[in-house]
Amino acid sequence: MISISKCKVAIVVLAAVVSTFAVAQTSKKTSGNPIFDGWYADPEAVILGKEYWIFPTFSAKYKDQVFLDAFSSKDLVNWEKHPRIIDTTAVKWAKMAMWAPCIVPKDNKYFLFFAANDIQSSERKGFGANNPDKDDKIGGIGIGVASRPEGPYKDYLGKPLINQFYNKAQPIDQAVFKDKDGQYYIIYGGWGRCNIAKLKDDFTGLVPLENGEMVKEITPKGYVEGPIMFIRNGKYYLMWSEGGWTNGTYKVAYGVADSVWGPFEKKSTILVADEKVATGAGHHSVINIPKTDDWYIVYHRRPIPNKDRDHRVVCIDHMYFNEDGTIKDVKMTFEGVEKRKLKK
Repeated sequence: MISISKCKVAIVVLAAVVSTFAVAQTSKKTSGNPIFDGWYADPEAVILGKEYWIFPTFSAKYKDQVFLDAFSSKDLVNWEKHPRIIDTTAVKWAKMAMWAPCIVPKDNKYFLFFAANDIQSSERKGFGANNPDKDDKIGGIGIGVASRPEGPYKDYLGKPLINQFYNKAQPIDQAVFKDKDGQYYIIYGGWGRCNIAKLKDDFTGLVPLENGEMVKEITPKGYVEGPIMFIRNGKYYLMWSEGGWTNGTYKVAYGVADSVWGPFEKKSTILVADEKVATGAGHHSVINIPKTDDWYIVYHRRPIPNKDRDHRVVCIDHMYFNEDGTIKDVKMTFEGVEKRKLKK
């Protein structure tokens, strides 16, 4: 039997621990890098309502990548984890390698685009390519849908949106971009090829282009994977990752064009390894604070020393522009960024 006095002591101790944690959270002035615990990569960072959200890949062996987590913050410093917002039990055709999510709020719903199964050819050989007992005919880019950012998400289409190798681009690493006229585009592609396509208004498929093709290739020099697109001062910026994701050569480059269709001529590489901080920095996204020219880059990198292929962490740093619109080199830090609440 536990005495009442011992229970009181336990309650006091617990209250002290909670109070200490609350004080630590409140007094934390910068995000620090990494910004949250765990092995994660390919972060999609967005503003949803009055909160910052990050949707990353769970960085592990392909067979263990069967779910996605999300993280939210009111100030860029303190992050709340939302575990397993979607997993392979909700997406029957997905068996493994769920990665590189992107989120689109539309019509009071949230559409979560993701890749799954790591298909390897136009014949769509994926997770079962070396095992005849497994179905290897399906994989690519799928969509989940939910009524809240944190889910739970269910399979929207019951099949991949894209599971073909158009222009030899592996159907992975999708970004969804809304142009000034309201048209949504999907920009995607691995294996050194980048495609862009128009999305139907309800996201149930692609809209054929004027020439009858489903997609257009816009691959810039040096491109490997991980594209994102945004507009600043009327110019279209395409950013992507170069090098190898499994090692320290990973890095971020960008190009600029006057149209969503390009052509995107490479300007420079702006995020590279820093042997004093981390290596393998890449597959990023950006946040622009509304009604300002303040930008943040959210990316993954490899801690030093790095002991495993999948040991990647999510970080955030400032991203600045020169007067001519070019992007300055990003300085990786351990401090991260200061608190920044969104205005109501």
